[in-house]
Amino acid sequence: MEMKKRITLELRNRAPEKVTELVLDNCRSSNGEIEGLNDSFKELEFLSMANVELTSLAKLPTLSKLRKLELSDNIISGGLEVLAERCPNLTYLNLSGNKIKDLGTVEALQNLKNLKSLDLFNCEITNLEDYRDSIFELLQQITYLDGFDQEDNEAPDSEDDDDEEGDEDDDDEDEDEAGPPGEYEEEDDEDDGGSDLGEGEEEEEVVPSEHEQPGLDEDDDDDYVEEGGDEEEEEGIRGEKRKRDPEDEGEEEED
Repeated sequence: MEMKKRITLELRNRAPEKVTELVLDNCRSSNGEIEGLNDSFKELEFLSMANVELTSLAKLPTLSKLRKLELSDNIISGGLEVLAERCPNLTYLNLSGNKIKDLGTVEALQNLKNLKSLDLFNCEITNLEDYRDSIFELLQQITYLDGFDQEDNEAPDSEDDDDEEGDEDDDDEDEDEAGPPGEYEEEDDEDDGGSDLGEGEEEEEVVPSEHEQPGLDEDDDDDYVEEGGDEEEEEGIRGEKRKRDPEDEGEEEED
């Protein structure tokens, strides 16, 4: 009783038109409804009423934006056609642990055109022969039944999907902060292309030594030295001739 009062008080103290998620698990319904839950929750997208002793959905308010509905561990045995009227945009419905026994009861969910995932785990209907094949054939709009698709691939966790989208956004922000590629590389290339010398300094021209002159091997080196020696001898002979010439001129004058 105290739980019921607390839930009712909490609903009254909140602005229902701003609520998008509401969890009422383990509270107690009265005559198939929870006091305070009404049509004023126009923006509600997620509603959980697990283990609230619901026997019927007849008094479920109209929640046109509701996408996920948790009704596990209740006493619901039929009347599912109400869901298409009150919550036409449902994509996920959890009815596990209820009193659903046959395919005729589930057939009412055909009118939920956007339904992608349905849970009937721990309901008596799961004991039927070819239960999974029958449900997929009856409700061709759904992709996952009890957490798996027809090829037994597990349904992705919606929280993991949100994390991946967040990581992608972070990566995009990092790329934006880093700037376009190549911008800084060009600046680096310009810096490398400049001279390392300070202002007013000039590069010294390096003259190769005789032994470093291109095209000369060791044998050519010797020839080069010998040629240099011959030139010096020729210059010496020319000098001696110059000295002798004046003397010869003097002797001729005396004669």
